[in-house]
Amino acid sequence: MTRSSLEFGGETIRAGRRKQLELPIAKMASGTQVSLPVIVVHGSEPGPSIWINAAIHGDEICGIEIIRRVLKDVDAKKLAGTIIAVPTVNVHGFLANDRYMPDRRDLNRSFPGSSRGSLASRIASLFMKEIVAHCEVGIDLHTGSGDRKNLPQIRADLSSPQTLELAAAFGAPVILDAKTRGGSIRAVATKKKKAVLLFEGGEASRFDEATIETGRFGIERVLAELEMIEHPSPWTVEPRVAGGSHWVRARRSGLFLTDVELGQDLELGDSVGLIHDSLGNRRARITTKAPGVLIGLMQRPLVNQGDALMHIAEDLIPVSEFEA
Repeated sequence: MTRSSLEFGGETIRAGRRKQLELPIAKMASGTQVSLPVIVVHGSEPGPSIWINAAIHGDEICGIEIIRRVLKDVDAKKLAGTIIAVPTVNVHGFLANDRYMPDRRDLNRSFPGSSRGSLASRIASLFMKEIVAHCEVGIDLHTGSGDRKNLPQIRADLSSPQTLELAAAFGAPVILDAKTRGGSIRAVATKKKKAVLLFEGGEASRFDEATIETGRFGIERVLAELEMIEHPSPWTVEPRVAGGSHWVRARRSGLFLTDVELGQDLELGDSVGLIHDSLGNRRARITTKAPGVLIGLMQRPLVNQGDALMHIAEDLIPVSEFEA
């Protein structure tokens, strides 16, 4: 039997086709219409529906390229199910190369939103009604913020068996069993019984090839796990689940230098960096407080006392040994 067409955004999308649409948000002061760009790939065979979104923070652009590469590989005529991709959720922030909305609100703290609220709230409401409501699974793509670069990693609620299976299938080097944050798309969608993965990797305003390829192949493995496409390449390294994480902060202000790299395994008490003042005087040596793997690293040398320098995942075990 031929699969039914999909009614989406006022358009009819036939099975085995893809369509690019725009969901109107609001007009700018100039009178120019701002819309949410969406690409729908409606497979020829029945199957689950998944959304993939990026740039919910406007300067986090790696996810945009990840989505482009994933959709380039997907053939609607061979797809089982439906993919709804939103490469740029925060259009205003993206155009300004800014993390936030024009009124400085964080769009990822504005869900589920309201059609009568702030601009961020209205976009969140539109996203929930037009995107999340159509899907059972979601992947939310992010990068590091605040001049920090992140190792490719998945953050998810691993108490859900399906979410755990999808997180493992994704194959990022590290999986964090992370609590949701109020007002985030992951928190609200999880409450609606959606399985949601949050992917972190790279840094804001920059493309990072390793992150982009990890995200691309990870999403394709999730699609294969959902039996939407044929199985792509397997893991290169088995993912590890972290039991927790901690931040290493600057004990003094100055210029931060480090010789450790993202993904590096660290032991308790390892020296991971130095802070000097501008005259060359050593102000502090940075050491680890617990063993783990480095998953986040400050890229800006000039730091103030208390700044987060490193994010270290702890208590890592192979995903095959993890029990929720």
